[in-house]
Amino acid sequence: MESTPIVMNLDQNKRILEDRLKISASFDLGNRELLVSGKKVILYYVTGLCDAAVVVDLLRGMQEESIPEDSFFSNLYHTISHQQVEVIDTMEEGITPMLSGLLLILVEGEAKGILVDVRSYPGRTPEEPDTEKVVRGSRDGYTENIIENTALTRRRIRDKRLRNELMQIGERSKTDVCISYIEDVANPDLLKVIKDRLEKVDVDGLTMADKMLEEYIVKQGRTPFPLVRYTERPDVAASHLLEGHILVMVDTSPSIMITPTTFFHHVQHAEEYRQSPVVGTFVRWVRFFGMLTSVFLLPMWLLLSIQPELTPEALSFIGPKEEGTIPLVVQILIADIGIELLRIAAIHTPTPLSTSMGLIAAVLIGQIAIDVGLFGPEAILYVAASAIGTYSTPSYELSVAHKISRILLLIMTALFGVKGFFIGVLIYTLSLISTKSFRTPYLWPFLPFNGKAFIQILFRFTNPTLKVRPSIVRPKDTERQS
Repeated sequence: MESTPIVMNLDQNKRILEDRLKISASFDLGNRELLVSGKKVILYYVTGLCDAAVVVDLLRGMQEESIPEDSFFSNLYHTISHQQVEVIDTMEEGITPMLSGLLLILVEGEAKGILVDVRSYPGRTPEEPDTEKVVRGSRDGYTENIIENTALTRRRIRDKRLRNELMQIGERSKTDVCISYIEDVANPDLLKVIKDRLEKVDVDGLTMADKMLEEYIVKQGRTPFPLVRYTERPDVAASHLLEGHILVMVDTSPSIMITPTTFFHHVQHAEEYRQSPVVGTFVRWVRFFGMLTSVFLLPMWLLLSIQPELTPEALSFIGPKEEGTIPLVVQILIADIGIELLRIAAIHTPTPLSTSMGLIAAVLIGQIAIDVGLFGPEAILYVAASAIGTYSTPSYELSVAHKISRILLLIMTALFGVKGFFIGVLIYTLSLISTKSFRTPYLWPFLPFNGKAFIQILFRFTNPTLKVRPSIVRPKDTERQS
C-alpha cells in the first residue's frame, strides 16, 4: 500500500483521516480542534484507550505555554511534557498507533505530525495464575497488556542485552507481537527462523491471540502433543530466557509462548524450584508417577481384567468380581468421557455453583450408576485414579494429549488384547520420538541421550551446581556461571 504523506493543509489532512477512519461514524474515535498560540492544532485519539488525565495535562501545558510562531512545530514538540513523543511524516505512521491508543497531533501549515504515547489499556492487575499456583513464591502473573508483560520480565532480568522486539501482525487487527530474548545467549539461527515465520503470517487478525499465532509458526501436523510451552508466570519465563529460549508475547493474551520446548519442559513446575532439592525431587517423582498413571493405568487394568491369566498371584485381587450389564471397556470409556464432560461443564458453570455441581456428579451420579449396575466399583476407582494423574500434569495441553493417548490405548487393548496394548504403547512412543519442535528432538535428553541432562530431569539439583545452559537450545553463551 502506497504511503500517504501528511500535507501542510490541515483541512486536507482531516479529509484524508475522515475518509480512512470514518471518524464521524465511530463514537469511540475522538478529535479535538483548538488554537495554540494562535495556531490551529487538531488532536485524534481513541477514547477507550487513552489516559484522559494525561491528555488533559498535555492540553493544559500547551495552552499555558506561549509558543513562538516561527519554528512553531519544533517548539510545540519540545513543549509537550511526556516521556515518549515521536515525529511522523505519513498518515500510515500515525493511523495504526493512534488506533492503538496513542495521541495524534496535526498542526496547520506543517507536513509532519506528532505521536504521544498516552495509552491506558483496560485490564486487570497482575495476579497469580490459576493453573500455575505455588505454595511459596511470587504472586504476580502476566496480564492481557503487553506493556505490563515486558515490564514484569524486565524487572527480573535487568540485563542490557535483553531484547524486546515489537512487530505488528494482522492486516486488520495490527496486533502487537513481541519477541523476547537475551542477545548473547539465544541461538541466532532459531531467532531467524522465528522471525521469518512471524513475518510470513498473512491473516486478517489474531483474534485468538497466541494460540492462533502458534498455528502459523509451528508445524503441528497430526501430533496432539504441545510443541510450545505456555506460561503465565514471569519467573518461569525469565528462567527460560536465561537458558537461551525465545519468548513470543501477544497483546491481549496473558500466556507467553516459550520456544523451543521438549516433552520434559512440559512436566516441570515452578513449585519444584521453590522447595529444597530433596523435596523438589520428591514432588517431581510423584508428578511423574501421576502422569504415567494417567496414560497406562486404565489400559493395563483393562488388559488384566479381560485376560486374568496374565495377572500375577500377588495381584489376583485385580479385576471386576462380577460381570456388569455393559462391557468393561464401554464402562471405562463412558466414565472417562463423563469426567471430561464434568470438567467442561465446570468451566461454563458460574463459580458459586461449580462446587455443588461437582459434588452432585461425584456422589449422586457415580453412586447411583454403581447401584443400578451400569458401572462396576473398580471401573470407577481406576477411572478416578487416572483422572487424578491427568490433573497432576502441569501442562494442560499435555494432559489432554495424554487423555487422547489413553483412549486409543484402551481401544487397542480391548480389540487385540496383549498385542494391542504393546502396539499402542509402541505407537505412543514412536509418535513422541518422531515429534520435533523448531527442529528440536521432543524426547531430549532421553533421545538422543544426554546423561548429565537426563540426570537433571530426574533429580532437582541446587542452582550453584548448574554450571552450563541446556545444550538443546544451542545457546551462544553456554556458561551459566563460572
